[in-house]
Amino acid sequence: MLPIVGIGAGLVSALLFAVVITGSPLAVLLYSAAPLPIFIAALGWNHRAGLVATLAGALAGAIALSFAAGLNFALIVALPAWWIAYLVLLARDNGQGAAEWYPLGHLLVWIAGTAALTTVGSALVMTTDYEAYRSVIARVIENLLSEMVRSRLITLSPDVKLSDLALRLAPAVPVGIGASFVTTLVANLWLAAKAVQLSGRLPRPWPFIPATTVPRRALFLLALAMVTASFGGFIGVAGAALTGALLAVFMFSGLAMIHDLSRGKAWRGPMLASVYVALIVMQAVLTPLLSLAGIVDSLFGLRKPPRPPLTPPMPNA
Repeated sequence: MLPIVGIGAGLVSALLFAVVITGSPLAVLLYSAAPLPIFIAALGWNHRAGLVATLAGALAGAIALSFAAGLNFALIVALPAWWIAYLVLLARDNGQGAAEWYPLGHLLVWIAGTAALTTVGSALVMTTDYEAYRSVIARVIENLLSEMVRSRLITLSPDVKLSDLALRLAPAVPVGIGASFVTTLVANLWLAAKAVQLSGRLPRPWPFIPATTVPRRALFLLALAMVTASFGGFIGVAGAALTGALLAVFMFSGLAMIHDLSRGKAWRGPMLASVYVALIVMQAVLTPLLSLAGIVDSLFGLRKPPRPPLTPPMPNA
């Protein structure tokens, strides 16, 4: 049963990954869901099913498209999803025959690190020449800026040269890519875990997500990432990607804090609705504020998370 589930999940995931070449908005949405089948297989049937799905999807991509496509699928979609699912099901015996499951805050830090590695890996698959990579990114930014100017979404001074501006903005792109990878992984993980829980196959008890806090040592990792981002070459890309990924993690922590501290308040519903609407229409403003809230929460310990639930360890965990 396990190999069949893994192969099926891998083929579906590879198909979702491949449709992005059509370039349609729907294809982009389907591409974002590519990790979902891997997560479902690994969470519902254990991490070995996730590994089978990874191998099956990579092989299908290599045969149907190209070796590079299969490698991209493995690095960008399958292996990150498998690794995160493995950590979700990680538990240790507390010495009394019960299991302590891997904390969500620590899991978020691993998701950030995985997102940063994925960002660098996808860049290296594209090219191992940093200047060539930077030129490709700058060209994409220049085309985007040109379209925005043409559509009158932005206005630039006549003396601003788009190519020069694009080159200056290129080093910041990995920040956004790292953050977007975190968001994609978190969203797919939640959807997969909820689906597997409803099916009764999730070994881990459903955690109280609003109590999620990021460990304080992640702040030192963020500081190190910001310093590393100032370096040149792919080391700088890694630092920038980790910076963006950790800021996204702290954003989720800040959002969890709002959910946690507003429990039992009469204004909770309208406030949460306003926050989520603002995340859509004012993302550039609210996201940094939520990240700052998460950073402050980790630094000063504004909340005391409850002890994780203890349950008998599962054989496939």
